[in-house]
Amino acid sequence: MPNTYSQIYLHYVFSPKYREALIRKEFEEELFKYITGIIKNLNQILIRINGMPDHVHLLVRLKPVMAPSVFIQKVKTNSSSWLNKKRYLNHEFHWQTGGGIFSVSHRNIPELISYIDHQKEHHKKTIFREEYLTFLKHYGIDFKDEYLLGVFL
Repeated sequence: MPNTYSQIYLHYVFSPKYREALIRKEFEEELFKYITGIIKNLNQILIRINGMPDHVHLLVRLKPVMAPSVFIQKVKTNSSSWLNKKRYLNHEFHWQTGGGIFSVSHRNIPELISYIDHQKEHHKKTIFREEYLTFLKHYGIDFKDEYLLGVFL
């Protein structure tokens, strides 16, 4: 799209199915590198990736030619297929359906990068459920607890 200028920053938060802690230290770095390659092949811009055994944070600058839902579907589908081919786990890996997608202002990018970089330290004090609820409230997203309970066992 010539002469189209955009700054669409999105923060994705998603987890393995049933929020199981399946992202192991032995392959976490390789998984994140693989996801980085998926994003590059989609011609999108990854700013930051990090996570915990039970969830991943992505900060991307999405070009307007791709819908946010299509982007994350492609990332999840390709990365889960890769994980299953690698046989890192004794069973088939799937990502949880859904997750969080939050728009981010350009001026808040440095703070969010730092937040994503420090996931391991942050989660020594805060569990994922609390973190996720904080995001929903911060971004003014209406939600119903009964829909979250199945995700946060």
